[in-house]
Amino acid sequence: MSSSTTTVTAEAMSPRKQPRTTRTSAVLVPLLLLIGALTYSTWLLEAFLPTGLSPLRSYVSELAGEDQPYGTFFRTADLLGGLFVLLGAVAALVWLERRVLTVAGWAGLVLFGAATVADSRLPLSCAPTADAGCAARERAGDIPWTHAAHAFSSSLAVAGALIGMVLLTVAARRGTAAWPLLARTGPVLVVIELAATGWTLASVAAFDAGHGTWGLGIAQRFQLLSIAVWIALLAWSVRRR
Repeated sequence: MSSSTTTVTAEAMSPRKQPRTTRTSAVLVPLLLLIGALTYSTWLLEAFLPTGLSPLRSYVSELAGEDQPYGTFFRTADLLGGLFVLLGAVAALVWLERRVLTVAGWAGLVLFGAATVADSRLPLSCAPTADAGCAARERAGDIPWTHAAHAFSSSLAVAGALIGMVLLTVAARRGTAAWPLLARTGPVLVVIELAATGWTLASVAAFDAGHGTWGLGIAQRFQLLSIAVWIALLAWSVRRR
Protein backbone atom coordinates (compact mmCIF):
# COMPACT_ATOMS: atom_id res chain seq x y z
CA MET A 1 0.00 0.00 0.00
CA SER A 2 1.42 3.42 -0.94
CA SER A 3 2.05 6.10 1.66
CA SER A 4 -0.62 8.34 0.11
CA THR A 5 -3.24 5.58 0.40
CA THR A 6 -2.25 4.98 4.03
CA THR A 7 -2.63 8.68 4.78
CA VAL A 8 -6.09 8.83 3.21
CA THR A 9 -7.20 5.73 5.13
CA ALA A 10 -5.91 7.11 8.42
CA GLU A 11 -7.68 10.41 7.84
CA ALA A 12 -10.91 8.59 7.00
CA MET A 13 -10.71 6.68 10.29
CA SER A 14 -9.92 9.77 12.34
CA PRO A 15 -12.66 10.95 14.73
CA ARG A 16 -12.31 14.39 13.19
CA LYS A 17 -13.73 12.96 9.97
CA GLN A 18 -16.89 11.63 11.63
CA PRO A 19 -20.14 13.27 10.48
CA ARG A 20 -21.14 16.27 12.57
CA THR A 21 -24.46 14.59 13.52
CA THR A 22 -22.56 11.57 14.88
CA ARG A 23 -20.35 13.73 17.08
CA THR A 24 -23.35 15.75 18.25
CA SER A 25 -25.43 12.69 19.12
CA ALA A 26 -22.50 11.12 20.99
CA VAL A 27 -22.56 14.07 23.38
CA LEU A 28 -26.13 15.37 23.34
CA VAL A 29 -28.09 12.11 23.79
CA PRO A 30 -26.18 10.87 26.86
CA LEU A 31 -26.02 14.38 28.33
CA LEU A 32 -29.79 14.83 28.13
CA LEU A 33 -30.42 11.36 29.56
CA LEU A 34 -27.96 11.84 32.42
CA ILE A 35 -29.40 15.23 33.41
CA GLY A 36 -32.87 13.71 33.20
CA ALA A 37 -31.89 10.80 35.46
CA LEU A 38 -30.32 13.12 38.04
CA THR A 39 -33.23 15.56 38.03
CA TYR A 40 -35.74 12.71 38.23
CA SER A 41 -33.96 11.60 41.43
CA THR A 42 -34.39 14.93 43.20
CA TRP A 43 -36.85 13.25 45.58
CA LEU A 44 -33.77 11.87 47.37
CA LEU A 45 -33.42 15.32 48.90
CA GLU A 46 -36.32 14.41 51.19
CA ALA A 47 -33.61 12.99 53.46
CA PHE A 48 -32.45 16.57 54.15
CA LEU A 49 -35.77 18.45 54.02
CA PRO A 50 -38.47 18.59 56.72
CA THR A 51 -41.23 17.31 54.46
CA GLY A 52 -43.29 15.76 57.25
CA LEU A 53 -43.86 12.64 55.12
CA SER A 54 -42.61 9.16 55.96
CA PRO A 55 -40.32 7.62 53.30
CA LEU A 56 -41.49 4.21 54.56
CA ARG A 57 -45.15 4.66 53.72
CA SER A 58 -45.73 7.75 51.57
CA TYR A 59 -46.01 8.07 47.80
CA VAL A 60 -43.09 9.95 46.27
CA SER A 61 -45.74 11.98 44.43
CA GLU A 62 -46.96 13.31 47.77
CA LEU A 63 -43.75 15.35 48.04
CA ALA A 64 -45.01 17.34 45.05
CA GLY A 65 -48.56 17.69 46.37
CA GLU A 66 -50.28 21.05 46.15
CA ASP A 67 -50.53 21.29 49.94
CA GLN A 68 -46.92 20.32 50.64
CA PRO A 69 -44.24 22.83 51.74
CA TYR A 70 -41.80 21.85 48.97
CA GLY A 71 -44.43 20.95 46.40
CA THR A 72 -43.39 23.57 43.84
CA PHE A 73 -39.76 22.50 44.04
CA PHE A 74 -40.50 18.80 43.50
CA ARG A 75 -43.04 19.49 40.74
CA THR A 76 -40.45 21.57 38.90
CA ALA A 77 -37.87 18.79 39.30
CA ASP A 78 -40.34 16.25 37.88
CA LEU A 79 -41.08 18.56 34.95
CA LEU A 80 -37.40 19.00 34.11
CA GLY A 81 -36.55 15.33 34.64
CA GLY A 82 -39.30 14.17 32.30
CA LEU A 83 -38.46 16.83 29.74
CA PHE A 84 -34.76 15.97 29.59
CA VAL A 85 -35.42 12.23 29.21
CA LEU A 86 -38.05 12.97 26.56
CA LEU A 87 -35.63 15.13 24.57
CA GLY A 88 -32.84 12.58 24.95
CA ALA A 89 -35.03 9.74 23.69
CA VAL A 90 -36.30 11.80 20.74
CA ALA A 91 -32.72 12.75 19.85
CA ALA A 92 -31.76 9.06 19.98
CA LEU A 93 -34.60 8.18 17.62
CA VAL A 94 -33.46 10.89 15.20
CA TRP A 95 -29.69 10.32 15.30
CA LEU A 96 -28.86 6.82 16.49
CA GLU A 97 -29.01 3.63 14.47
CA ARG A 98 -32.57 2.38 14.10
CA ARG A 99 -33.49 -1.25 14.74
CA VAL A 100 -36.89 -2.63 15.70
CA LEU A 101 -35.93 -3.25 19.34
CA THR A 102 -34.13 0.03 19.84
CA VAL A 103 -36.84 2.11 18.18
CA ALA A 104 -39.51 0.50 20.37
CA GLY A 105 -37.30 0.93 23.45
CA TRP A 106 -36.61 4.61 22.79
CA ALA A 107 -40.33 5.10 22.13
CA GLY A 108 -40.97 3.68 25.59
CA LEU A 109 -38.66 6.31 27.07
CA VAL A 110 -40.47 8.99 25.07
CA LEU A 111 -43.69 7.83 26.73
CA PHE A 112 -41.98 7.83 30.13
CA GLY A 113 -40.69 11.36 29.68
CA ALA A 114 -43.97 12.75 28.37
CA ALA A 115 -46.00 11.08 31.13
CA THR A 116 -43.59 12.38 33.78
CA VAL A 117 -44.05 15.90 32.43
CA ALA A 118 -47.82 15.38 32.62
CA ASP A 119 -47.39 14.03 36.16
CA SER A 120 -45.79 17.28 37.24
CA ARG A 121 -48.75 19.25 35.87
CA LEU A 122 -51.31 16.95 37.52
CA PRO A 123 -50.23 17.02 41.18
CA LEU A 124 -51.96 15.38 44.10
CA SER A 125 -54.14 17.86 45.98
CA CYS A 126 -53.24 16.34 49.36
CA ALA A 127 -51.24 13.50 50.93
CA PRO A 128 -53.49 10.45 51.40
CA THR A 129 -50.94 8.35 53.33
CA ALA A 130 -50.39 11.13 55.88
CA ASP A 131 -53.88 12.68 56.01
CA ALA A 132 -56.82 10.43 56.89
CA GLY A 133 -59.25 13.06 55.62
CA CYS A 134 -57.48 13.15 52.25
CA ALA A 135 -57.60 9.35 52.03
CA ALA A 136 -61.34 9.38 52.80
CA ARG A 137 -62.02 12.03 50.14
CA GLU A 138 -59.93 10.04 47.68
CA ARG A 139 -61.95 6.87 48.27
CA ALA A 140 -65.20 8.84 47.98
CA GLY A 141 -64.07 10.47 44.74
CA ASP A 142 -64.31 13.94 46.31
CA ILE A 143 -61.03 15.15 44.83
CA PRO A 144 -60.01 17.48 41.97
CA TRP A 145 -59.77 15.88 38.53
CA THR A 146 -56.03 16.55 38.49
CA HIS A 147 -55.62 14.43 41.62
CA ALA A 148 -57.48 11.53 40.00
CA ALA A 149 -55.63 11.95 36.68
CA HIS A 150 -52.29 11.75 38.47
CA ALA A 151 -52.67 8.01 38.99
CA PHE A 152 -53.20 7.52 35.24
CA SER A 153 -50.20 9.61 34.18
CA SER A 154 -48.02 7.87 36.80
CA SER A 155 -49.07 4.47 35.45
CA LEU A 156 -48.18 5.56 31.92
CA ALA A 157 -44.78 6.77 33.11
CA VAL A 158 -43.96 3.44 34.76
CA ALA A 159 -45.24 1.51 31.72
CA GLY A 160 -43.05 3.58 29.41
CA ALA A 161 -40.02 3.09 31.66
CA LEU A 162 -40.55 -0.67 31.74
CA ILE A 163 -40.90 -0.84 27.95
CA GLY A 164 -37.68 1.12 27.49
CA MET A 165 -35.76 -0.80 30.15
CA VAL A 166 -36.76 -4.24 28.90
CA LEU A 167 -36.40 -3.64 25.16
CA LEU A 168 -33.16 -1.65 25.22
CA THR A 169 -31.62 -4.12 27.65
CA VAL A 170 -32.61 -7.00 25.36
CA ALA A 171 -31.10 -5.06 22.44
CA ALA A 172 -27.85 -4.68 24.37
CA ARG A 173 -27.81 -8.37 25.31
CA ARG A 174 -28.40 -9.48 21.72
CA GLY A 175 -25.78 -7.13 20.34
CA THR A 176 -28.39 -5.16 18.40
CA ALA A 177 -26.94 -2.16 20.22
CA ALA A 178 -23.25 -2.26 21.22
CA TRP A 179 -23.71 -1.37 24.88
CA PRO A 180 -21.72 -3.95 26.89
CA LEU A 181 -22.18 -2.17 30.22
CA LEU A 182 -25.96 -2.14 29.83
CA ALA A 183 -25.84 -5.75 28.66
CA ARG A 184 -24.15 -6.76 31.93
CA THR A 185 -26.03 -4.62 34.44
CA GLY A 186 -29.34 -3.97 32.72
CA PRO A 187 -30.96 -7.35 33.51
CA VAL A 188 -30.36 -6.89 37.26
CA LEU A 189 -32.02 -3.47 37.21
CA VAL A 190 -34.92 -4.78 35.14
CA VAL A 191 -35.54 -7.55 37.70
CA ILE A 192 -35.38 -5.02 40.56
CA GLU A 193 -37.78 -2.74 38.69
CA LEU A 194 -40.28 -5.53 38.03
CA ALA A 195 -40.14 -6.70 41.65
CA ALA A 196 -40.52 -3.15 42.98
CA THR A 197 -43.42 -2.48 40.62
CA GLY A 198 -45.21 -5.63 41.76
CA TRP A 199 -44.62 -4.68 45.40
CA THR A 200 -45.88 -1.15 44.74
CA LEU A 201 -49.07 -2.36 43.07
CA ALA A 202 -49.78 -4.77 45.95
CA SER A 203 -49.15 -2.00 48.48
CA VAL A 204 -51.46 0.42 46.68
CA ALA A 205 -54.21 -2.20 46.59
CA ALA A 206 -53.74 -2.86 50.32
CA PHE A 207 -53.85 0.85 51.13
CA ASP A 208 -56.96 1.43 49.02
CA ALA A 209 -58.64 -1.46 50.86
CA GLY A 210 -57.73 0.04 54.22
CA HIS A 211 -55.17 -2.61 55.17
CA GLY A 212 -52.14 -0.37 55.70
CA THR A 213 -49.38 0.58 53.30
CA TRP A 214 -47.28 -2.64 53.22
CA GLY A 215 -44.08 -0.61 52.89
CA LEU A 216 -45.49 1.39 49.99
CA GLY A 217 -42.89 4.13 50.35
CA ILE A 218 -39.96 1.72 50.25
CA ALA A 219 -41.35 -0.15 47.25
CA GLN A 220 -41.97 2.96 45.18
CA ARG A 221 -38.61 4.45 46.02
CA PHE A 222 -36.88 1.27 44.85
CA GLN A 223 -38.99 1.50 41.70
CA LEU A 224 -38.01 5.08 40.91
CA LEU A 225 -34.37 4.65 41.87
CA SER A 226 -33.91 1.62 39.61
CA ILE A 227 -35.38 3.62 36.70
CA ALA A 228 -33.00 6.53 37.31
CA VAL A 229 -29.92 4.30 37.70
CA TRP A 230 -30.81 2.40 34.54
CA ILE A 231 -31.22 5.63 32.54
CA ALA A 232 -27.84 6.83 33.83
CA LEU A 233 -26.23 3.55 32.74
CA LEU A 234 -27.89 3.87 29.35
CA ALA A 235 -26.46 7.37 29.01
CA TRP A 236 -22.98 6.10 29.87
CA SER A 237 -23.33 3.21 27.40
CA VAL A 238 -24.40 5.51 24.57
CA ARG A 239 -21.49 7.85 25.31
CA ARG A 240 -18.96 4.99 25.37
CA ARG A 241 -20.32 3.65 22.11
